[in-house]
Amino acid sequence: MDDSAQVVVVGSKNPVKGDAALAGFQRMFPAADLELELVSVPSGVSTQPIGDQETLQGAAARARGATTERPKADFWVGIEGGIDETEGGMIAFAWVVVLGGGGFGRSRTGCFFLPDRVAELVRQGKELGEADDIVFGRQNSKQQEGAIGLLTDKAMDRKELYEHAVVLALVSLKNPELYPRGSP
Repeated sequence: MDDSAQVVVVGSKNPVKGDAALAGFQRMFPAADLELELVSVPSGVSTQPIGDQETLQGAAARARGATTERPKADFWVGIEGGIDETEGGMIAFAWVVVLGGGGFGRSRTGCFFLPDRVAELVRQGKELGEADDIVFGRQNSKQQEGAIGLLTDKAMDRKELYEHAVVLALVSLKNPELYPRGSP
């Protein structure tokens, strides 16, 4: 480990979440020397979180869990994907929580509607990634392009969707004089 590098720890072993976090940090802090670590930590929520509150809670738990696993890092990131029922159908989205520098940031991705076939499998108890794999005939798509990549033919993939939210979550850490300190 390079002593001069700022260490960013992601509370997941999913490479898509790691790539998204690193890309978001690189966009917000282009001059920083960054080192990425992925650690497996529990989200403390359902395998398939439902609604904003549970999904945000999972992202916060992952970020806090990463601080326990790697307490000497500079930043800790939790990313949690979730779904919700709306009048128009089931939507998918994710929350991002970043801890570091004595403060925190959080943001949610945009959302998109899931196809009825996928939504029905999720309602039956399948996790979104598993439902996607069944409907699209794939394997482990959640660690690749995800539902958004499958539905857009990779015009946007899961990494890109998460990366934007990482950038937005870093706004308060890039501008600490404008935001309260503490943790979520």
